[in-house]
Formats: sequence, structure tokens, C-alpha cells
Amino acid sequence: MDASIDMYMILIHGHEHPAARPLNFDGYRPPVSELSAVYLPELTAGRLLGSWRPDVPALLLVVALGGLYGWGVARVRGRGGSWPLARLAAFAGLGLGTIVVATMSGLAVYDRELFWPAAVQNVTLDLLAPLGLALGDPLRLAVEALPEGGAGRLRRVMSGRLVRTLTFPLVSTVLVPATELTVYFTPYFATALRVGWLHELMYLHLLAAGCLFVLPVLTREQTLPAWCTHPVRAALVFLDGIVDALPGLVVMTHGTLIAGAWYLHHAPPWSPDVHHDQQIGGGAMLGVAELAALPFLLAILAQWVRAERAQTAALDRLLDAELAPATPESEPGPAPGLVRPWWETEQSEVAERVRRQGRDAGQADPYGDL
Repeated sequence: MDASIDMYMILIHGHEHPAARPLNFDGYRPPVSELSAVYLPELTAGRLLGSWRPDVPALLLVVALGGLYGWGVARVRGRGGSWPLARLAAFAGLGLGTIVVATMSGLAVYDRELFWPAAVQNVTLDLLAPLGLALGDPLRLAVEALPEGGAGRLRRVMSGRLVRTLTFPLVSTVLVPATELTVYFTPYFATALRVGWLHELMYLHLLAAGCLFVLPVLTREQTLPAWCTHPVRAALVFLDGIVDALPGLVVMTHGTLIAGAWYLHHAPPWSPDVHHDQQIGGGAMLGVAELAALPFLLAILAQWVRAERAQTAALDRLLDAELAPATPESEPGPAPGLVRPWWETEQSEVAERVRRQGRDAGQADPYGDL
């Protein structure tokens, strides 16, 4: 039993834990320097994929979010409504799944031995996991699932001054890279490596910062200013993809070690040079940032296309409704005099659109010689 506990301590801390050191006859416990340290086995692709450890706070968060989302879907469908299966899959697979991988997979097992697994953890929680959660549109689901009073309160919260300030496009765009730079270039990250509860708080901080930008942009609820149309959102997402690459570039090219004291002390013999490890981490951050930008932009473009189709269909219905009373059944009698078409005389959005289409197509006015 004691041997298994000792090995668990070694695996968790990356070297022999003080409590696992053998006692001499006089009760003295020698320091690590007097004993040969024991490290995790060399990181390979197989160990990265096959190593897992539970993270209780992260697991509770995943269960809570998944339970609430499932309850919302069941409630909407119980009322006779529908909820797309693709949104459910995105929320559970890309959103919650990314949280599980970042906090419990081999990345979490080796994040205190090497810098680059910790860097991949943090950037996936900041960019990929929020994208998956936002594609599930939990805000619209909550509005549809809650009673009328609860939905009204939720909308008031989303339209409150604090939320609108934090989710304002120019603020939230800067907030994501600023959070990552704050984590790495202040004592935040180095302290989180030593303090367990702060490490979990850092996970939550990164996830929340990413959600503040992605959720309002992708939700069908009106949470952004009126000027933030789909073309503007597409431009913001393109800009965000560039801005999100900056932390990776800075980490990769920075000469000073990030949490250098920790990683110099805990680096196993098989690990790369600590500076090279940091460069690998910065490159991985850059790659994940660009990887997340592409589906984000595609999702915005898909929303834009659907919105244009819906607007066109609405205008066509309005056009049909205005044309219907203009062509009553003719009665026998003398032929009426020729009159100009309604779209040349009326001042309405539909008439203006018909006139504009005629001009763009280069059509001649059939009544121009009258």
C-alpha cells in the first residue's frame, strides 16, 4: 500500500515527493538532492494519448454544463419544439470534449514537466472549447427552455451594462490575447503550477475569457450592437484570428523563460532544452489559434448566407402580397388606358429593389417611349 502511494506521489509531482523519501534510523528524511530523482517516463505519442488523470473540479464543471444543456434540449423538445442535433454534438463533442482533453489527458499529466503541454492546454481552453460551446448556442437554448419570466430575466442580464461592456466586440477581441499574455508574463502561471486551486481558477479564467467573445458573435440572440451585422462580424473574426496569434508569437520568440525556475527544476533528463521547450509551446499556441480561426470564420459565413436567404424569402413574400391586389379579375368593357407599372410610381422598399434590379440588369424601360 505504501509503495503504491509513493508511486502516485511521484507521478503527480514529476519527481520524488518529500513524503515518499525513506526515513533513516534516526528519523531523518534526506532531501531530493541526496537521492536520485524519479521522473515520469519519456513523453511519446502513445503516452500522450493513453495517459489520463481525473481533475475533479473540471469534471464537475463538465457534468454541470452537460446536464443543464441536456435539460434544456429535453424541455424544448417536450414543448413540441426542435433543437438541431448538430448543435448538441458541437456543444458536447467540441465544447465539453475539449475541456476534458485539456484538463485530464496526457497534456495534464505532463504539464508540470514540460511547458508545451501546458501551453496547448491553455490555448485550447481559451479558443477551441469556447468555440464548441458557442456552436451549441446555449444562450438561445436557455431562452427557449426557461419559463417566460426566467427568459426575460436572462435577457435583461445579457443586456445589462456590465455584460454589454465585456462583450463589446473591440473589448472582447483584446480580452482574449490579453488574458494569455497576463497568464504567462506575470507570476500568475508560475504560481498556478505550485498552487492547485489557482491552477483550476486559471482554467476557468481562460475559458470565460474566450466565451465572452465567441458566444455573443455566434448566438442567435441579439447581444451585440445593431451595427454589428454579419459582414462586420466576419471582419471581426478575421481580425480576431490575427490578434489571437500574437501570444504564440511572443512566447515563441521571447528570450526570457516563462516559469523558468519551475521548469528548470522539474525538467526530466529526456526533455528538450527548456528554451526549445518554450519555443515548441509558442509554436503550438500559434497553430491552435489559426486552427480555431478557420471554423469560426466558416460558421459566421454560414450564418450570413442563411440570413441573406431568409431576408430574400421575406422580401419575395412581401412582393407577392403587393402584387396580388394589383391584378384583379378584369371585367368586360373598353380596354383601360396604359399606365406606368407600380414599381415606377410607388415609394417603398420592394419597389426600390425592383427598380434597382432592373437598372443592374441593363433592362430598357418598356414604357420609355410613351
